[in-house]
Amino acid sequence: MAPKIEDKTIHLIIERQKDPDSEPYKEAFSIPYKSNMNIISALMYIRENPVNKDGEQTIPIQWEMSCLEEVCGICSMLINDVPRQACSTLIDDLEQPIRIQPMRTFPVVRDLIIDRDSMFDSLKQVKAWIPIDGTYDIGPGPRMNENKRLMAYELSKCFTCGVCLEACPNVNDKSDFMGPFVFPQVRLKNAHPTGEMNSGERIDSFMEDGGLQGCSNSQNCVQVCPKGIPITTSIASVNREATLQSFKSFFGSDHY
Repeated sequence: MAPKIEDKTIHLIIERQKDPDSEPYKEAFSIPYKSNMNIISALMYIRENPVNKDGEQTIPIQWEMSCLEEVCGICSMLINDVPRQACSTLIDDLEQPIRIQPMRTFPVVRDLIIDRDSMFDSLKQVKAWIPIDGTYDIGPGPRMNENKRLMAYELSKCFTCGVCLEACPNVNDKSDFMGPFVFPQVRLKNAHPTGEMNSGERIDSFMEDGGLQGCSNSQNCVQVCPKGIPITTSIASVNREATLQSFKSFFGSDHY
């Protein structure tokens, strides 16, 4: 727990960037303290009062927000060097000055806005969806075992916020690793009674370049995941499936 703010002033140092091709720079702000403030409320105050610590008028900071309840994932950013959600990070829990930066794993659009398209491209690569026959009513789906349903519910909490990619040492400009979040998604779709029919195809896609072989099991992702998703057990589960899939491919599914 950070020490209580005594002078009723919040000090922030925010890394800014005018556009994707500009060099980042830092700008300091001092704003009035209010109890129960989160990072979003601090950014909103600066947007309404765009004056930096030196008293100079400045351009309002750009960032994204939507749900404000840790569901949409778009307010992910580095706060005191830790990737987290700005909506659920309270000022009272932070050491000052509070340092805010965009997550550098992703291309910066402007200031704290990042482009997370790569995450959705990764989900497309591993076919992270449940195929159906059409848009018409095909009746009730197959029932799931209760234990499997509870496990699947935990996996389904992922909201592609991207903080696990920011924390992972294997996600960088020298690697094409898709990131830790893909493991739970592959496991989730393969556990579904309908999705498991395409599990082999899904595993094959994840065994390609940028797939599961890029993980070094550092477990940084588990430490920062805001939803507590069982990523480590998902990594082990998907690796087992990949081993079985390799045997099937080598010997032929008819002989396995």
